[in-house]
Amino acid sequence: MSAIALYGEANKTIKLASPIILGELAQMALGLIDAAMVGAISYKQLAAVSLVMSVVNIPLIFGIGMTLSISQMVSMAHGRYDSQQVSHYFFNGFWLSVITALLIFLGLEWGKNILFHLDQDPDVAQLAVPFLRITSISMVPMLLFMALKQFTDGLEQTRTAMVLSLVALPLNAFLNWLLIFGNWGFPRLELVGAAWGTLVTRSLIFLVLLAIIIRDRRFRRYVAVRKNQWKLKWKTMKDLLRIGVPSSLQAGMEVSVFAVSGILVGTIGAVEQAAHQIAMNCAAFTFMVSMGLAQGSSIRVSNTFGRRDWTRIRLIGKSSLLTALVYGMFCCLIFITFRERLPLLFNDNAEVVGLAATLLLIASVFQISDATQAINVGLLRGIKDVKVPTLLVGIAYWVVGVPSGYLLAFHFGMGATGIWTGLIIGLSLVSISLTFRFLKRTRFPESL
Repeated sequence: MSAIALYGEANKTIKLASPIILGELAQMALGLIDAAMVGAISYKQLAAVSLVMSVVNIPLIFGIGMTLSISQMVSMAHGRYDSQQVSHYFFNGFWLSVITALLIFLGLEWGKNILFHLDQDPDVAQLAVPFLRITSISMVPMLLFMALKQFTDGLEQTRTAMVLSLVALPLNAFLNWLLIFGNWGFPRLELVGAAWGTLVTRSLIFLVLLAIIIRDRRFRRYVAVRKNQWKLKWKTMKDLLRIGVPSSLQAGMEVSVFAVSGILVGTIGAVEQAAHQIAMNCAAFTFMVSMGLAQGSSIRVSNTFGRRDWTRIRLIGKSSLLTALVYGMFCCLIFITFRERLPLLFNDNAEVVGLAATLLLIASVFQISDATQAINVGLLRGIKDVKVPTLLVGIAYWVVGVPSGYLLAFHFGMGATGIWTGLIIGLSLVSISLTFRFLKRTRFPESL
């Protein structure tokens, strides 16, 4: 396996993943824009955003995990040049996403009062409730947009959703400027204004992408067979669920670790909560690149898996892992170098900025393991190996990582830094265990 071959495969993956990465970063930037603009009003409103995101992110990522099954099944069918199956998986996957989105919305609406039972600052919890209610509505158009995006990504048409995600940024910022601060005669809604701006933005990009898929010539062949293939079938749903449910659990367990960490930090104080949110926003932003690389790698592996070309699968996997390693080291250096400046983008409270700088130093340590574990999850999903990795992820995060962070934070007096140290431990275990599993499964493919 020559260095030239590895470089060539890495270059192809990066080329495919780049629009996905930009789209992921744009989606993350929507949250950063909300946090930055709300943080300019007060740190308690910023803490309220953090609290809501900690609660919302778990079901949101579960929903996104369900949509990943669309790109996997579409990519495999595309690898076999079966446009009929591509169309069929898209239709069933979209309606599975509709059901998932509605269930998430209803669950968040009915469970909104949990915000008052998480031992948070009372003012923060009160501010968070209306923000949560509107945010839960915006989950529906966001997940439907993601379902359409997974379809286009699975066909390696990754630029379409990227362009829409990038256009959403100035639109969301403008709507926030109107509704948060009450410009041009609009009411000054502050935190709630940010939620409304995001809802409108997500709804618009979903509708535009839907129109493109229906009308654009690149997707015409898949729409043309709708009379035969746009039928709901339980067998197809089960195929999607076999990938979607474990993928959702994997992603959900990771995000829930960060969400629970945010809630635990919130029990210490509002300053700690705001600092945690700043550091988490930065770490999540860099992770979006890893997610994009992982999805690009997964699509390429899944496409090749449809032809059962194991030599190529292993080559794609190794090149992707090396790319993740280099990227993780780069992010580590960025966090170390700019740890005292990045927090100032969100808040100017001295206590918040000081603690956030410390947390960013800790976050720099797990950048490599975070990047490589994301790639491994995508690679294993590409060869339909999802059940055992889900178990390994659960053990690493919930048996080792979270308990370690809790002990360090509350029994050894490390506070927020202890919780973040637990994150390092959990992410490192996931990265190591999944790397060994991918290399083993692709070396002995007959065991699949």
